[in-house]
Amino acid sequence: MGRVTAQDLEAAARALRAGELVAFPTETVYGLGADARNPSAVRRIFAVKGRPARHPVIVHLHDIGQLPHWARDVPPEAQRLAEHFWPGPLTLVLPRAATVDDSVTGGQDTVAVRVPSHPIAQALLATFQGAIAAPSANRYGRLSPTRAEHVREELGDAVKVVLDGGDCPIGLESTIVAFQYGGARVLRPGRITAGEIRAIIGELGMGADPTSPRVPGSTAAHYAPLTPLSIVPAEQIDARSATLAGLGRRVGVLAWREPLAAHASVTWVSAAAQPQQYGHDLYANLRALDKCRCECILVQDVPAGEAWAAVRDRLRRAAAGSASESPQGEMP
Repeated sequence: MGRVTAQDLEAAARALRAGELVAFPTETVYGLGADARNPSAVRRIFAVKGRPARHPVIVHLHDIGQLPHWARDVPPEAQRLAEHFWPGPLTLVLPRAATVDDSVTGGQDTVAVRVPSHPIAQALLATFQGAIAAPSANRYGRLSPTRAEHVREELGDAVKVVLDGGDCPIGLESTIVAFQYGGARVLRPGRITAGEIRAIIGELGMGADPTSPRVPGSTAAHYAPLTPLSIVPAEQIDARSATLAGLGRRVGVLAWREPLAAHASVTWVSAAAQPQQYGHDLYANLRALDKCRCECILVQDVPAGEAWAAVRDRLRRAAAGSASESPQGEMP
């Protein structure tokens, strides 16, 4: 577990029992955790993040054996997914057990649960001996943290303990699958693809429908940098950045190749051309561009295909979020 010691884990578990907040790494992103059985502690998560109370949070369990304490009437298909993908980056949305508080579910009759695979998350859950409610450890709607320093920079002293596990291995949030009215739907794409899920359970819907529950990270504007972000067609990225540079604008660019020409006022980040590595680096790259005091960020559109689905989803929401929530030209 690297730099996290048994003493660190005990301190984090004590903080959770005392109703404090703890940030910890998962294989996806860093979570901002509270005792899932303590409604006042869970509400502190919402206060610190600035998160609307009707948005549910994911309950992190140590193992599949805890599932009956949180969900009822678990469909056989959901059980098969849990057995196949847990521990791992899959969140299941299921009918909630009678004892689950509204603070966790956003007032809905469903609960979002998963078993993380990160060794520090697993060790913390074992030491705490309870479930941990944890959205991402950042301000609501902003870039998720994939390093401990991201949490400290954004949330500061509001978090009692930050367990530093280095970079999160995946770097994008979990796949969310909801079960309702006898069917399953992917409500948020992630590392586990729709094709992999269909291979286990067969028929699978894509995206929310009018009956779908609210789930984390599903709003149109989310995962956004402070700097306004636009997605640019792949073949136009050089021309668009050169035009803005010619107008004296400071521009940040995230692309999956090197630029054709350099410009003094353009900060160009060349991301990986492979989807998993691109996703792993995405939030760290956008945070770096946020710090460059650029007037805008241009992101080269990513390729089509299922392998890029999670990245496309996050970029689309980031573009909507930076446009709707950030004043034009705001500097971080």
